[in-house]
Amino acid sequence: MSELNRTPLHDLHLALGAKLVPFAGYEMPVQYPLGVKKEHEHTRTASGLFDVSHMGQLLLRGPEPAKALETLVPADILGLAEGWQRYAIFTSEAGGILDDLMVVNAGDHLYLVVNAACKEQDVAHLRANLPAGHEIEVLDRGLLALQGPQTAAVMERLCPAACEMVFMQHGHFEIDGIPVWISRSGYTGEDGFEISVAADQTEALARRLLDEPEVEAIGLGARDSLRLEAGLCLYGHDIDTTTLPVEAGLIWAIGKPRRRGGERPGGFPGAEAILHQVEAKDHRRKRVGLLGEGRAPVREGARLFDAAGNEIGVVTSGGFGPSVGKPVAMGYVDVAHAELGTSVHAEVRGKRLPMTVSKMPFVAPGYFRGK
Repeated sequence: MSELNRTPLHDLHLALGAKLVPFAGYEMPVQYPLGVKKEHEHTRTASGLFDVSHMGQLLLRGPEPAKALETLVPADILGLAEGWQRYAIFTSEAGGILDDLMVVNAGDHLYLVVNAACKEQDVAHLRANLPAGHEIEVLDRGLLALQGPQTAAVMERLCPAACEMVFMQHGHFEIDGIPVWISRSGYTGEDGFEISVAADQTEALARRLLDEPEVEAIGLGARDSLRLEAGLCLYGHDIDTTTLPVEAGLIWAIGKPRRRGGERPGGFPGAEAILHQVEAKDHRRKRVGLLGEGRAPVREGARLFDAAGNEIGVVTSGGFGPSVGKPVAMGYVDVAHAELGTSVHAEVRGKRLPMTVSKMPFVAPGYFRGK
């Protein structure tokens, strides 16, 4: 087994008593002594600090970076204003999802954040397929996510200018003299900030944030339950190369100018298959939320059945939702069983547990969109 990579916060995780596990080629904290459930609840009520430095941070430079990236994603990048970020997906020639990413218009270049498990293939994909004259720089930076309803109060003390941003805005600031790039975003469903910082200043910044009374260190276990309650996909589980955006419920990630009849229709890998599904709506399966009964969690891989015992789908993410107080999951079912309120059964250790197709997110989002 190859040696695992470490983030700039590895020593801090050890000092905080984290339980470390392999994740996407890195040694990462799955939980701290507080425990997954309390870490989850703390993020929902106060402010949680996550180490997400394993993610890939890239700069795309060239004469027309937005136009260049549009050859690989169906998002409207040309319409993205400076200082804003947008969710995008890399698509294959068959229309499947190669990865999902965040794209920031940083003026004369784009700043991309890609998934840790996919970053090497993403960099190779970009370098092989971008138009001539464009280049990718792989950054060596830490990335912290500060999430929760009391996060704005923390940032108001440390970096009040960042609190003037709304959801999905991005800017350059300083915290205690440390230069940082901050976006008002995150992957918990709560208001929060993602903070990119030079690798050698990551620990100092993390310790400064943890000094604030509202802030606790949070591991991957709670990050997973938080994003699941927020109805957010995890690449390699809820979306992958076999998934088309429409069936994944990601039609909103296909910019209107990129659709048929738009200003710049198609022009990205798999456009024919993807845009056909957008118009014809003839996809056979759909990603749905699932709400269970009792307390037994339904995990990834559980098969789903209708009332007559016919297999109709599979769970792709699942667990107990601490904020919901019930088992929550998401997965794919055939479209005939995708209506809200439909009763299905998940097979867990030989037993069929009742679940109901439910709307997502399971918890009300707390994103800050302005006063």
